[in-house]
Amino acid sequence: MKPNIVLMLADDLGIGDLGCYGNDTINTPNIDRLAKEGVKLTQHIAAASLCTPSRAAFLTGRYPIRSGMASGGSYRALQWNAGSGGLPANETTFAKVLQQQGYATGLVGKWHQGVNCDSVHDHCHHPLSHGFDYFYGMPFTLLNNCQDHKPPELDAALQAKLWFYTQLIALAVLTALVGKTTGLVSVTWKVVTFFALLGFLFFASWYSSYGFVKYWNCILMRNHNITEQPMKLERMASLVLKEAVSIIQSNKHGPFLLFVSFLHVHTPLFTTEAFLGKSRHGIYGDNVEEMDWLVGQILDAIDKEGLRNNTLIYFASDHGGQLEAQEGTIQLGGWNGIYKGGKGMGGWEGGIRVPGILRWPGMLPANTVVDEPTSLMDIYPTVTHVAGGTVPQDRIIDGRNLLPLLQQEVKHSEHEFMFHYCGSYLHAVRWHQKDSGALWKAHYITPIFHPKGAGACYGKGICPCSGEGVTHHDPPLLFDLSRDPSEAVPLSPDTEPLFHTVLKHIGRAVEEHRGTLTPVPQQLSLGNIMWKPWLQPCCGTFPFCWCDNEESDTHSYKVG
Repeated sequence: MKPNIVLMLADDLGIGDLGCYGNDTINTPNIDRLAKEGVKLTQHIAAASLCTPSRAAFLTGRYPIRSGMASGGSYRALQWNAGSGGLPANETTFAKVLQQQGYATGLVGKWHQGVNCDSVHDHCHHPLSHGFDYFYGMPFTLLNNCQDHKPPELDAALQAKLWFYTQLIALAVLTALVGKTTGLVSVTWKVVTFFALLGFLFFASWYSSYGFVKYWNCILMRNHNITEQPMKLERMASLVLKEAVSIIQSNKHGPFLLFVSFLHVHTPLFTTEAFLGKSRHGIYGDNVEEMDWLVGQILDAIDKEGLRNNTLIYFASDHGGQLEAQEGTIQLGGWNGIYKGGKGMGGWEGGIRVPGILRWPGMLPANTVVDEPTSLMDIYPTVTHVAGGTVPQDRIIDGRNLLPLLQQEVKHSEHEFMFHYCGSYLHAVRWHQKDSGALWKAHYITPIFHPKGAGACYGKGICPCSGEGVTHHDPPLLFDLSRDPSEAVPLSPDTEPLFHTVLKHIGRAVEEHRGTLTPVPQQLSLGNIMWKPWLQPCCGTFPFCWCDNEESDTHSYKVG
């Protein structure tokens, strides 16, 4: 009998935010129980340190640069529901493989892999076009813009500049108008009118998108239909839980794949009243504890249906916590434990080392720790194998089947080298030298922290991948993570006799890796990520897009 598979992915959760990974200020009893009853991975690595590329890699088992989901520009994640970029139709997700194996497949929560390509109804990037039978959730991601009275998060710096230019134009028009009416300036009414119209068109051209982010991006969908526009954050948790439990109950005779892609713990950290003030780590801790409660409810639903022993469960985060997420002195991002850096930093461990827990009673050992390099991309071949399928043979799959390692049939991970990209730029490479136990890591590029020595890019909001905001290292910075997991002190030829030998070996691996890359359309190009009104999902007649079709379901589940 094929097992059911439940995958749970948190958003922006740091590896240090969970009790089972050492946190003692946030209570996560349900996730901790999962770790005690299963296998905990201590070197679980995301393929990218931002949502869109990391999730693309998770879904496909491939580095995002192979699918065009890694950007060479300043925009490294999808910005709009009405963009034309997204997970390409020729990519095969694990959902599609399992669907072909007779699994009922459902996705609840965040998508952030695009919606449409050429028309508002083509749904080329939609979950239903990528192997999911059912989808309920956000096609985009949570943002501060989704909650009233929060500072804008989407392109905040650009919005500030646009406001400034708009005010300059308005001031110039007003000056010309006063000068004309008082006779101090010799200018015709045609010129004044022209510049006034030009200023209005400039304002309308950008405010039509950025001024209505809540309506354009903060929406809920059931399959292809919009159920809330804009979404109501106060009932988000209860609706996600209701849908996840419903899928479990409706498919209890199995087999089913349920992907619960939590909206927690991304800003704005909207938390229901039952959890406010409960943690010792402020609003962020409250939000983590609410997510842990949701995990517990999902586990209880599995147990209630008698599915515990025939269900493989996986829990992880898409990347590390965001250090720069702050509101005054309040920290709104996660804690990455002893690891340097965070979200947005392609190479440093804090941005890519995440929690990873798997439970499958009777098939995986309980209360076990695996301290070997593993990847979120490994879930693709692992669940494919479990479901009795085969991975696509016409492309490179970078993930590896974890079952032999998890079942202690082998001592070492299949990963010898792992490549850490920031956008489309290779920032770092790790080499697991299995015979010696060394875990070498070479950094070719690192972000310049701002302010200097701060440990993050607080002055920028998120660290860049290229340009003046990074440092190129020649020779690369070299660490042995088995001795220095915090990447505190770079090695040198004086302190490490194998310095040049290791770098030469890693260099050859980089050349071989680059030889496997082929040119593909860039899904995160400026042309693809920009807002296109004709692609905007709308539950009314554009631009009058608002609806609430969830009213009758508001109290289906009481959170807390």
